Amino acid sequence: MIKKGIFYTSILLTVAFISSGFKPHNSQISDWFFADNDEGLLYVFPSQKSDDYTNLNVPFTGKFFIGYKEAIAFKESQGKYHKVNTLGYLGKYQFGSETLKSIGVNDSLHFLNNPKLQEKAFVTLLSKNKYELRDYITKYEGKVINGIKITESGILAAAHLGGIGSVKKFFKTNGARVKKDAYGTSIQKYLRDFAGYETHTIPAVKNAKVK
Repeated sequence: MIKKGIFYTSILLTVAFISSGFKPHNSQISDWFFADNDEGLLYVFPSQKSDDYTNLNVPFTGKFFIGYKEAIAFKESQGKYHKVNTLGYLGKYQFGSETLKSIGVNDSLHFLNNPKLQEKAFVTLLSKNKYELRDYITKYEGKVINGIKITESGILAAAHLGGIGSVKKFFKTNGARVKKDAYGTSIQKYLRDFAGYETHTIPAVKNAKVK
C-alpha cells in the first residue's frame, strides 16, 4: 500500500508540475502585448454597416495616369472591353474604325477581343494627338476659357471625344465653337472633367502606330 501511495503521489505531482507550465505568469508578459481599451483599432473592416464603406477609394489612383485612363474608360464604356455602342464605337475607350486605322489597327473584331491591344491603342492615340496638338498645348495650357482651366490632359481627353479638329476650332474661336458628340457630351465637359491628370510622360509621336 505504501508503494502504491508513493506511486500515485508521484503521478499527481508530475501532472501538477506539467500543468503549471501552461499557466500564464503576469510577471513574464510585457505590457505591449495588451491593447488598451481606449486605443483606436486599425482593423475595422469588414463591417456589417454599409455606411462604413461609402468613403473608401480603393485602389487609390488620384491624378496619376492610371486614374486618367480609367476615368475616361468609365465615362466612355463603364470600363467594358467588349462594349459596342449604338454608333458602332468599340471597346473600353470607344474607338471608331477610322481612328483605329489611323493608328495601325485594321481588324476591329480582333481589337474588340484583345484588352491588351485596346490599352496600347489608347496610349498610341494619346501620343498621336499630343503631337498634332502640341502647339495648342503650349499656347493654352494654364489659361482659363469659359471658366475652365486648360490642361494638357483635358485637351487630350477632348481630342479623344471629338477629334483634334474640334479641339483646334474650340481654341481658335476662344471657346465659342464647342462640339458635342452624338449623345450630347461636349468637348468642353471633357476639358473640365479630365483636367489636371498626369499625361506629361506620354511622348508626342508623329503618326504613332500600335506596336
